[in-house]
Amino acid sequence: MFDLTLAAIEGNIHVAAAAIGIPLGIGLIGAKACESVGRNPEAATKVLVQSIIAMAFAEAIVFFAIFLGKVA
Repeated sequence: MFDLTLAAIEGNIHVAAAAIGIPLGIGLIGAKACESVGRNPEAATKVLVQSIIAMAFAEAIVFFAIFLGKVA
């Protein structure tokens, strides 16, 4: 009984940590993308594509944390 409760709490902590960390990561990606476009405006399209892909990968981490948190 105690082990099951502890596993549920740990799973929720992992999900909460991912939910807190992901917006920080996406913010850093966006800030660095804006900074790089400011330095090299001709590369704006390439930077936009790369930053969108990186943000999508960062966002996927939340889903992995949710699914793995519920399995534990």
